Amino acid sequence: KADSTQAFVAMWFDSQMDLPYADGFAKALTAVGFRPMRIDKVQHNEKIDDRIIAEIKRSRLLVADFTGHRGGVYFEAGLALGCKIPVIWTCRSDDIKNSHFDTRQYNHIVWKDPNDIYIQLKERVEATIL
Repeated sequence: KADSTQAFVAMWFDSQMDLPYADGFAKALTAVGFRPMRIDKVQHNEKIDDRIIAEIKRSRLLVADFTGHRGGVYFEAGLALGCKIPVIWTCRSDDIKNSHFDTRQYNHIVWKDPNDIYIQLKERVEATIL
C-alpha cells in the first residue's frame, strides 16, 4: 500500500455531491499525485461489497465524507482504520452537526463548497500523508 497511488473516496452518491466530488475531492487528490477511486464509477461484475473491500485494501488512503451520513461511509472508514489505512474525515458544514458520536473525536475537514474542500483536502494530504 505504501507505493499505491489510489485514494478511495467513500461518500454519498447523490447528485448534489457530483460537483464537490469532481471539483473538490477528485481535483485535490489528483493535484497531490493520487488517483481518486469512487466505487460507483467502476465497471465490474462482482458483488459490490467484495469489490469495495478489495479496493480499500489497495488504497494508500481513504477519504470519508460524512455528508448525508450514509452507513456505507461509516463501514468503509472503519474497515480502513482496521487495515491501518489512513482516513481523512470530511463533512459539508451544514451537516456536521449530525455526525455520529463515534466519529466526532476525529479531526474532520468541514467544507462549504467544492473550492473549499479542494483547498483543505489538498493541504491535509500534503501535511499528513505525503
